[in-house]
Amino acid sequence: MYKSRNRIMIIIVVTAVLLAVLAGGALYIREKYTVRTVYVEGNVHYTEDEIKAIVMDGPLGDNSLYLSMKYENRGIEGIPFVDVMDVSILAPDTIKIAVYEKAIIGYIEYLDTYMYFDKDGYVVECSSIKTVGIPQITGLVFDHMVVGEALPVDNPEVFESILNVTKLLNKYALIPDKIYFHSSGEVTLYFVNVKVALGNEPAFLEDKLMLLPEFLPNLSGKSGTLQMQKFDEDTGKYTFKPE
Repeated sequence: MYKSRNRIMIIIVVTAVLLAVLAGGALYIREKYTVRTVYVEGNVHYTEDEIKAIVMDGPLGDNSLYLSMKYENRGIEGIPFVDVMDVSILAPDTIKIAVYEKAIIGYIEYLDTYMYFDKDGYVVECSSIKTVGIPQITGLVFDHMVVGEALPVDNPEVFESILNVTKLLNKYALIPDKIYFHSSGEVTLYFVNVKVALGNEPAFLEDKLMLLPEFLPNLSGKSGTLQMQKFDEDTGKYTFKPE
């Protein structure tokens, strides 16, 4: 009988000790790995505070160990423009959130909705919100669209042209209101009331765009078309036709 009681007491004591150790360990981890500093990189469409709110949501949202396991190159669903987010521990109380956004090159307006597409013409997001920094693309002809599928245009090579134009616009910090792509290959940029007719000269596209940061300030407040259809290699001068 005494052996039975001793065995029970030992079990109780061991259990109590284990619970105390586990509780102490949990408290230690909780205190040591509580996030106090957060770095965010790669975000364009969302602010740092918005990314933090998304990642650090929930009961253990401030625990660096939990977050690093939860967001280990994790694909994100239900958050427009974000493909993957990764959380790495820089110190027990410091994390870095790396945001990998979807490679969007433009959007089109369709039935009062903004449809964003990637470099291959695949519609990746449908949103009621217009995002600053992504150009509106016009001139594409199609009769329907489905999120996750390519826009059914007659000439899919147009997406390579769109990519080339948007890359150069980013390079020279140019943000047009919209870009028009004609079926003939001609490209027109719209900056408020100024149209820039670039024509169809892919080989000279960069030569023309690199001049725009110099031209556009002089056209502020004016309305008309800057005619740059033919590259003027000798003088770099072009005609502005007022409206």
